[in-house]
Amino acid sequence: SVNVAKMVDVGRGDFNWDRLSETVRLAVNFLDNVIDVNRFPLPQIAEITRANRKIGLGIMGWADALLKLEVPYNSEEALKLAERLMSFISREAREASVDLAEERGSFPNFDESIWPSKGYHKLRNATVTTIAPTGTISIIAGVTSGIEPLFAVTFVRNVLEGTKLLEVNRTFEEVARRRGFYGRDLMLQIAKTGSIQHIPGIPSDVKEVFVTALDIEPEWHVRMQAAFQKYVDNAVSKTINLRQEATMEDVRKAFLLAWKLKCKGITVYRYGSKKEQVLTITPPEIKAVLEEPITAEAEYSGGCPLDLCPH
Repeated sequence: SVNVAKMVDVGRGDFNWDRLSETVRLAVNFLDNVIDVNRFPLPQIAEITRANRKIGLGIMGWADALLKLEVPYNSEEALKLAERLMSFISREAREASVDLAEERGSFPNFDESIWPSKGYHKLRNATVTTIAPTGTISIIAGVTSGIEPLFAVTFVRNVLEGTKLLEVNRTFEEVARRRGFYGRDLMLQIAKTGSIQHIPGIPSDVKEVFVTALDIEPEWHVRMQAAFQKYVDNAVSKTINLRQEATMEDVRKAFLLAWKLKCKGITVYRYGSKKEQVLTITPPEIKAVLEEPITAEAEYSGGCPLDLCPH
């Protein structure tokens, strides 16, 4: 998955399309090579995989890219940018697959596929794009997963058999410091809910851009998925986040809108519907620590503005 947050040219207020093109073409070559070096569990799987040579190049860090471009996730501008980005990636990936076919040959099932009827004479891979959850690799890259919005400005991630990690969005911290409203008390206040929408002292334009998954209405979640699906060969992974008070009718509307907009699948999750969930805003044991007085020893000089670890 391409980390599109790394592709933003902040000075120009746009993506670095040349860098993105180079990255996409390199990634297609890499993924095609993986098919040949892979060790498959069954010969039947190896046979069908090599007959179609399907690959699935995707993205991650979409929300971070929008934050850098100061574009609200729940906006028409974001939807248009999503289509522009994914159509570019899809086109570049397909052209890279054509180039590989010129060099190495088309996938064996090419003649029986839909591609000859679409005007293609050669193609290395039956599919070239997908959008995966990127749960682990996005943590490694330090960006938001897949095309998901910012989960919270500050949130807790449950990992390693109950270990809890507090995460603070770096872009927000940078903006807060630059705009002069950063403060220890403010960060503690945000950590209790994860959202900045109802916190005084934060400029309205910052609140507009730094919307979280639960700030965004379900319709925008579905529409964003559909915008990407329009230019993705395989399916798109996306969670339609619902607030804790969501009703069955809210779920119904989300499913029907996904069907209407031609999404290939849909995942709906009502916050708090499971006792244990991977991402939580602030569980009670962390909230208790946040409410404790801060001493000099509690200061933290690392990347996070405060040491809020319960240990």
